[in-house]
Amino acid sequence: MPALKALHIITGLGVGGAEQQLRLLLRHLPVDCDVVALTNPGAVAEGLSADGVRVVHLGMSGNRDLTAVPRLARLIRSGGYDLVHTHLYRACVYGRIAARLAGVRAVVATEHSLGASQMEGRALTAGVRALYLASERLGHATVAVSSTVADRLTRWGVPEPRIEIVPNGIDVARFRFDPVTRERTRRRLGLPESVYVVGGIGRLTAGKRFDVLIGALARLPRDCVLLLVGDGPEEKVLRRTARRAGVSDRVMFTGERPYLPDGTCGPDLPSLTSAMDVLVSPSPDEAFGLAVVEGLAAGLPVLYASCPAVEDLPPRLAAGARRVRGGADAFARALTETRAVTEKRVLPETGARAEAGRSHPPVRPAAAAARHYCITRSATRLMDVYAAALSCSSPSPLKVIPR
Repeated sequence: MPALKALHIITGLGVGGAEQQLRLLLRHLPVDCDVVALTNPGAVAEGLSADGVRVVHLGMSGNRDLTAVPRLARLIRSGGYDLVHTHLYRACVYGRIAARLAGVRAVVATEHSLGASQMEGRALTAGVRALYLASERLGHATVAVSSTVADRLTRWGVPEPRIEIVPNGIDVARFRFDPVTRERTRRRLGLPESVYVVGGIGRLTAGKRFDVLIGALARLPRDCVLLLVGDGPEEKVLRRTARRAGVSDRVMFTGERPYLPDGTCGPDLPSLTSAMDVLVSPSPDEAFGLAVVEGLAAGLPVLYASCPAVEDLPPRLAAGARRVRGGADAFARALTETRAVTEKRVLPETGARAEAGRSHPPVRPAAAAARHYCITRSATRLMDVYAAALSCSSPSPLKVIPR
């Protein structure tokens, strides 16, 4: 493929799965890429800029700010882009329209967050679906991050030939377990080696069900603590839940952690997974399950309620991941069983019990499922989608706005 210039349009660039996936992907795409954030140019925008990516904040004032369309179209035309790639619902709707108005050669969208009952926290109403489908027809291809999302798109009415599956990817090497990093991170967080650290990663929203983890923690021994990595609108609610359950002293909120390799804003995500003993994802409605794959890359045992990334694989590749159905009681039982299995492995062969603190965990190799989702593989598959989109004739023409 000749030299290609692409513009990625995303709703916002706060710390979230889709936003961080975009940053990671741009490090591996052999394409000259710029990024436009419609709103909220947060920590990931700073990270992209540090990577040398040009980031533009469009300053969209809300969902009904229709002035964003002509402004975005002019930006696309002035940039001379060959391809526009949109991410997340609002950016997909406005970005596809603007790209077609600007006469760009190819338009691709990635559907990151289509759940069974909601999309990015919004209910899947008839209006949401109709607007999505109307704008989808202005593009050349819609990328689904899992076969589960592809099936949902088909049921919604997106023509199957227009759907391409390109799973999310991770930098497996970055999540490789390191006992030195584990010790250093636990020390920085004030977590002694003797405690059993249950980890949760994701936006603190109601849909992630982190309240279930707090309820499970209340049923576990006092040497169990919960490390929640992320921030979001439910943080205050979760703190109140922890106080009412009597475990506020055993729940640690890390806040927003930029996905930066140098850890300048605190321990980065791979360091935090090194500090954990188990990762739990109680969300019942995931489009991919990136946190689960990251936990598997760190060699952690993982308990999850929903994870298409794992469910799409043969069972032999998903060793280390266990699905849990139910609420706090079910997760508490699963955590107790997982801990017992893990600590049996690390005790000496004589059967003697660890004293004063648990034995250091053994080397934790990445699970095969994590290696399957290597970011370089995802980037290669996406380049194939780009090539196919650029070779297609344009969909229905739109009037191009004047400069």
